[in-house]
Amino acid sequence: MPELETVSPSSSHHFNGQSDKRRPVSRSMFALKTFVAGGAAGMCAKSSTAPLDRLKILLQAQNKYYKNYGVFSGFLAIYKQEGILGYYKGNGAMMVRIFPYAAIQFAAYEQYKKLLKPYFNQKTHTSKLVSGSLTGMTAVLFTYPLDMVRARLAYQVHQKKYNGIWNTLTLIPKQEGGLKALYRGFSSTIIGMIPYAGTAFYTYEVLKSFALDNPLLQPYTSKESFDGSGTMVLNIPTNLCVGGLAGACSQSVAYPFDVARRRMQLEGMISETPVYRSVSATLSHVYTTLGVRRGLFRGISINFYRAVPQVAVSFSTYEFLKQFLGISRPIS
Repeated sequence: MPELETVSPSSSHHFNGQSDKRRPVSRSMFALKTFVAGGAAGMCAKSSTAPLDRLKILLQAQNKYYKNYGVFSGFLAIYKQEGILGYYKGNGAMMVRIFPYAAIQFAAYEQYKKLLKPYFNQKTHTSKLVSGSLTGMTAVLFTYPLDMVRARLAYQVHQKKYNGIWNTLTLIPKQEGGLKALYRGFSSTIIGMIPYAGTAFYTYEVLKSFALDNPLLQPYTSKESFDGSGTMVLNIPTNLCVGGLAGACSQSVAYPFDVARRRMQLEGMISETPVYRSVSATLSHVYTTLGVRRGLFRGISINFYRAVPQVAVSFSTYEFLKQFLGISRPIS
C-alpha cells in the first residue's frame, strides 16, 4: 500500500486542539501539488524582478553598452536605449525555464527531506542543509540549457545574433561545438548551487521555525491555515521578511560562482574574453583582471535588490499555494 500524506478538507477549524476529519491524499498527488505550487511560485518571483535580472546580466558580463554604468544609472540607460521592453528581454526564455526549475526545486526539497531524515536522526539542521543543496543541483541538472538561452537573449542589446528561444537553442550547438556548448558554465553553476540552495532553504526553515516558536512574534503568525487544518503558519508580511533574509544570506555566499557562470555562458558573445576552460580559470581571470569589487562581486548590489524580494516572493507564494492546495504541514 502506498504511503499517504494527510491533509484537511477546506472547512474552517481553529488552532485550539479541535480535531478535524482528515482525508488521505496519495504520495503521487502530494508530489504533483508541490510541483505545481513550486512552478507557479517561481514564475511569480521571477516576473516580479525581471528588469533587475536583465540589468544584473549586463553588469556581470561587462556589456559594452552598459559597462560604465552603475545600478541606478544602468537601469535608466536600459529604458533610454531599448525602451520599456528592454527590461524584459530574455524573460520569455526565463518563464519557459523557471516553471520546471522551481517546480522541480520545491518538489524535490520535500522529497529529499523525507528521504534523508532517517540518515540524520535528530540532526535536522544538517538534513535541511543537505536537502537544500541536493535540491538545487537536481533543478539545475534538468533546466540548465534554458538558463544558457535566457542569458544569451538578455545580453543582446542592438546586435541581434539570436531570434527567440528555439533559434538560440539550435544556433549555440551548431556554432560552438555541439550540445556540450549548451552546458558551458554548468560546473560553476553546480558548485555555486551547493552553498546557494543549501543556505537558502536552510535559512528559511530555521527563521520560519524561530518565528513560529517565538512568543514575541506570535502576532505575526496566523493560527488558522488557508486549508482549515489549524496549522500554525506565518502571515504574508512575516513570510516575506523571512524569505528575504534567506535570499540575502544565500546570495552573499554564492555570488562569485554566479559571475563565473555568466562569464562562461556568454563566452561566445564577448570577443575580447579568453576561452574559459574551468571554473577556477574563470574565477582566476576575473580576479586578476578586474579584482574583487569590480570583478568577482560586480553587480552584487543589484543582485541584493533583485534576489531579496525574489526569494521572498518565491517562498511566500509557495507557502500560500501549499495551503490553498491543502498540503500545508507543520515544520518538523
